[in-house]
Amino acid sequence: MSSNDIPAGTTAPAPTATPPVTPAEPAGPLPADSPFRTEPTPRDEAPQFVLPLVVHIEKTDPPARTDALRTAARAVLTILADDRALGDGEWAQAMRDWQDARIRKVVRRARGAEWRKAGTLPGITVTGDAAEVRVYPPVPLDGWPKELAKLQVSGTDLDDPEPPASPDTAGPVLWLNPGIDMSAGKTMAQVGHGAQLAWWELTDAERKEWQEAGFPLSVATPDAETWHRLTVSGLPVVRDAGFTEIAPNSATVIADHPALRARTAG
Repeated sequence: MSSNDIPAGTTAPAPTATPPVTPAEPAGPLPADSPFRTEPTPRDEAPQFVLPLVVHIEKTDPPARTDALRTAARAVLTILADDRALGDGEWAQAMRDWQDARIRKVVRRARGAEWRKAGTLPGITVTGDAAEVRVYPPVPLDGWPKELAKLQVSGTDLDDPEPPASPDTAGPVLWLNPGIDMSAGKTMAQVGHGAQLAWWELTDAERKEWQEAGFPLSVATPDAETWHRLTVSGLPVVRDAGFTEIAPNSATVIADHPALRARTAG
């Protein structure tokens, strides 16, 4: 499932080797060159790239939905922090090109031999409790490797066989809008965006601490009252461009990290 999303607010500080990506809400207007503006910008004239993610889904033993969501978010964080994606790393130019245009992520599914073939391409496989998600360096929007291009976007609907555990609110939480129904694939892209927004808002020391801990995080759906409180808290908000499944500018995810929570509380 593809996603091109629009957080609202001001641009977060840029990391050393990548352009700024993270605005937060509420705040001032988006910068003129933000990759998340709703109206056409010069970024639309740049070559468009997409960050591919592939989730391993076997017919007889699919992962639980929440496990897959957490794992997708951690996969995005993992590639953002990888040395190959920074500075003069082998993936760094592709990461910069991706962020110079609109920010897109696409989730596809694979099983059996398809999953094994997908594993031969350069990328990083991240595992959860049972979920496996492989993330790849960005590719041109119309230039997918054949091993990935043939994989299906549909069919990523997943369920939680048991109610998910309560989120660890002492740590990072990606909160899902309780008023929006999205497929698992769409939601995986959305939480990936939320994780990315949180990452760009953090200091180098905060990023390092999170990375060294293995990027622990929770994904949960709050009640309507809590969601409303979160939307006005000052935490980063993911807004969807509305290309698939939901209306444009829908708020889908709020990125809640202890360090960001402390700043907004102050």
